[in-house]
Amino acid sequence: MTASVAEAYAACEALTRARAGNFWHGLRLTPRPERDGLFALYAWMREVDDLVDGDESGSAETSVAERLRSLDEFAARTERLLAGERVEGSPTWIALGDAVERWRLPAAPFRDMILGQRQDLDLETLPDWASLREFCRRVASTVGELCVRIWGLSEPADLALSESRGIAFQLTNILRDLREDRRRGRVYLPQEELRAAGLSIDDLLGWRDPTRCLEFIRPQIERARRHYRESAPLDDRLRPACRPTLWAMTRIYSGILERLEANPAQVAGRRRVGLSTFRKVVIALEARRLGRRWAREPAAAP
Repeated sequence: MTASVAEAYAACEALTRARAGNFWHGLRLTPRPERDGLFALYAWMREVDDLVDGDESGSAETSVAERLRSLDEFAARTERLLAGERVEGSPTWIALGDAVERWRLPAAPFRDMILGQRQDLDLETLPDWASLREFCRRVASTVGELCVRIWGLSEPADLALSESRGIAFQLTNILRDLREDRRRGRVYLPQEELRAAGLSIDDLLGWRDPTRCLEFIRPQIERARRHYRESAPLDDRLRPACRPTLWAMTRIYSGILERLEANPAQVAGRRRVGLSTFRKVVIALEARRLGRRWAREPAAAP
């Protein structure tokens, strides 16, 4: 690895630590060199996400047309990188170029992620579950596929499991961020299902009819839980050194869902549901302990 590539990976790691939140606690458990690949992937994802939603400074009070132009430029730069060209710009592009070449990452997940971000730019509602599922696949499962490829998996069955896990993560995010997304003019819950329940998103956020709201939201929570269950075999398919990262990230996100399962009315609360920093640290420590145990066990058959 050249000095410039090493410096680029270090910059991606610093950005991940500053911005990743839940992801940081899990990604840092992966050993190098795979950890560097994950940091580069996160930095790329963070850059495209900031183009669409704005960065922490709140400076992205730009029109949809301006954001689309920026996204088009970002997509073109990504295509050049995927074609093997050296792309100038932030350290992200140097690190990601190395990661794409080293792990032979395919173009499709990058393209689908950008397509999902493009969709999110002017998205207001999603009509049904099929539309929501496809949106989750684009913005979350694509990243999951690239992660498991960096971890060494590429069989169709493995990729199908990673797709389901990505959907589980994204559905969890949607359920806990209903109020924040509503402020941004977005409602990701299927409109067809809201109408069938006789509810609007504002009825739900106001918890105006508790019985009806509970009857609607419980199946939404169970849908996310079902994707966690269906994707459970994925963990054992990873080699022990890379397994703690996925385990920790899953515990963090499924832990958020557990809180919503215990009290579904929290989806309408003013306070964002999450795990404390202490709880995340405990999960990370437990993941390290399990990683040492897994390393002593025979590899699981795929």
